[in-house]
Amino acid sequence: MTGLSTMSNGNGYRDNVASHRIADSLRTAILDGSYLPGERIRQEDIAARSGASRIPVREALRMLDAEGLITLVANSGAWVTRLSLAECVETYLIRERLEPLLLRTSLPRLDAAVLDRMGELAAEMEASSGVDAFMRADREFHLSSYSGAASGEMWQIIHRMWNTTQHYRREFTRLAAGTQEPGLAVTHMEHRLLVDCLRRQDPDDAERVLVMHLRRTRLALEKHPEIFE
Repeated sequence: MTGLSTMSNGNGYRDNVASHRIADSLRTAILDGSYLPGERIRQEDIAARSGASRIPVREALRMLDAEGLITLVANSGAWVTRLSLAECVETYLIRERLEPLLLRTSLPRLDAAVLDRMGELAAEMEASSGVDAFMRADREFHLSSYSGAASGEMWQIIHRMWNTTQHYRREFTRLAAGTQEPGLAVTHMEHRLLVDCLRRQDPDDAERVLVMHLRRTRLALEKHPEIFE
């Protein structure tokens, strides 16, 4: 019995390691746009590419479903999460109200190292000429601002919403980068203002800047329903 138990535990450990490895790889691919909203993810393809059985693949897909990155349909399969315009607008309306509260909760626990890193990321975004580099820095920037409250339920909700709206933020960034209007210049200014508010330990100003930042993205997306078709 001991031998069988040890073997079982060993297989379970290997499957757990494999499932996290597969989830990490898929997460990165979805967030960087390699998979598009509504695209099907086939278990057999992932298993073949990863050299794993379907057991860790299924567990990896369950992880990503919990994170909002994919949608699992019973007895059917897995698809990259897709939002309609109405769903995206609703998500942003929730974010506009909940993220400022999360930022206020996080602020007292943000140390100088986090704020310095946010300043570096803001500078990286201004210097960046590519959408992908901007998206990676922008995601780290904002999630870092919430890191002081990262163990709470509110952070989990917001993190899921960040995942479900990732593709649409990328499209907003492309639109802003290609416009003749101020575009990303306003985004960069808001990032600098937000860092300044956090350095001054001013949650009221920080909330106002963040609400403006989120609302501007929502209003821009509402003008481009073709993104959601």
